[in-house]
Amino acid sequence: MTDARETILDILRKAYQIEVDGYTFYSLAADRSDKPAVQELFGKLARDEVEHQAYLKGILRSYDEQGLAAFRGDRHAPDLRAFSSRVFTDAFKQQAHGAAFEMGVLSIGMQLESRAVSFFNQAATGASDAGVRDFYRFLADWEQEHFDALQSLYDGVRQDFWADGRFSPF
Repeated sequence: MTDARETILDILRKAYQIEVDGYTFYSLAADRSDKPAVQELFGKLARDEVEHQAYLKGILRSYDEQGLAAFRGDRHAPDLRAFSSRVFTDAFKQQAHGAAFEMGVLSIGMQLESRAVSFFNQAATGASDAGVRDFYRFLADWEQEHFDALQSLYDGVRQDFWADGRFSPF
């Protein structure tokens, strides 16, 4: 039982670090940008990572107190559709038009989110308890929503970036 407990604690610690890394990256990107819509997007993503940190701290506390029962609680994934429609606006696309910095940040953000999804899916595969496995899949889905939102925006901005740089033969 101790090995299983240590494995779960290790995964939760790594999950927390993933959120710290995401916060650091997105807040630096928001601070570095001089475009309001870009600052808003990356600022919102940084705040989401802080919320994820708080959520994971709560799970860690619950796990200490309740054991595996901590993973059987009601979970509500954030709805990023409202966020996407408000932040991934024409203003963002216009302000990020042809901007190498924004393209790079979106690309790195997608890599961070993709690695998080992979980490949580791998943790789910290795979990023997169904509640823990479902919790890790929940975390993977949470990160997948960020990835999908960034991918959508990246795809839109990339076309403009390539056209402006004459990288596209079309």
